[in-house]
Amino acid sequence: MSIEHNFQPKIIGIICNWCCYGGADLCGVSRFQYPPHIRLIRVMCSARVDMFHIHRALSNGQDGVFIGGCHLCDCHYVTNGNFNAYSMVQVFKKLLKHVGIYPERLRIEWVSAGEGIRFANFMNEYSAELIKLGPIGKAEGIDEKTLAFKLEAIKQIIPYIKLVLTQRLSVSERTEEAYHKFFHSEEFERLFQESIVERLAISQIMLLLKEKPHSSREISDVLEINSSEVSKYMNSSSKQGLVRYNVSSKSYALSGS
Repeated sequence: MSIEHNFQPKIIGIICNWCCYGGADLCGVSRFQYPPHIRLIRVMCSARVDMFHIHRALSNGQDGVFIGGCHLCDCHYVTNGNFNAYSMVQVFKKLLKHVGIYPERLRIEWVSAGEGIRFANFMNEYSAELIKLGPIGKAEGIDEKTLAFKLEAIKQIIPYIKLVLTQRLSVSERTEEAYHKFFHSEEFERLFQESIVERLAISQIMLLLKEKPHSSREISDVLEINSSEVSKYMNSSSKQGLVRYNVSSKSYALSGS
C-alpha cells in the first residue's frame, strides 16, 4: 500500500433510490461533510448494479466503487434484491483479490433514508481507505497494460459468473447471518476455486493467445500459473476446439487464427 501526496481517489457511488439516496440527500440537507470527489449514481435498487458496471468503472480509472442499499431484510421490493447485490459484491471482491487488485476498492454498505450521518461516515471512511491504498494499478504494482488485461479477463467471464451465482453460490435462507456465514466459509472458497478460478485462467490464456501464439512455458511464466495447470487448461480447451497446438513451434494458438 502507498500514499501519494495530495492524491484524491476517483470514486463512483451507485446507491438505491429508496434508502441510501435518501440518506445521501439528508446528509446534504443536514450539511454533514464528506469528500467532494465522490460521484453518485441513483438506481431503483442495489440489485440493479451489475458486474459490468463495476468492471466499467474500474476499467475507466475509478479508484473505488461504492454500492449503497437498504438494510438487509428491509428492501422496498419483495425480492429483497439487496441480498443479490451482497452476493455479487462478495464474488467480485474475490475476483479482484485473485488477480492482484485490492478488493477494498469495492465496498457495499446499508444506509436508511434517515441515516444521513451514517452515509457521511461511510463516505469519509471509504475515501480515507482509498487514499491510503493509492491509485488503482499503481498502488498494486501493476502497469496500465497489465491492469487492463486482468480486468478484461474478468469481463469475459461475467456472464458465466452470473450463472454460477444463481446455480452454485445461492443461499437458501435470506438472512444477514446466513449470507455472512456462507460467503466467509470454506465451502464458498471451495466453490469459488472449482467454479470460477479455472474459467478466469482460461480467459486470461485466451487473451494472451489472441495477441500471438504462446508455448505452455510462456503462458505459465506470464500468468504465473503452474505449468501442469496450464497443460490441463490447454487440453480442455483443445477438446472444445478453442485452441490448436502447433507441433513444429511447440506453441498454442486460437483455432482459426
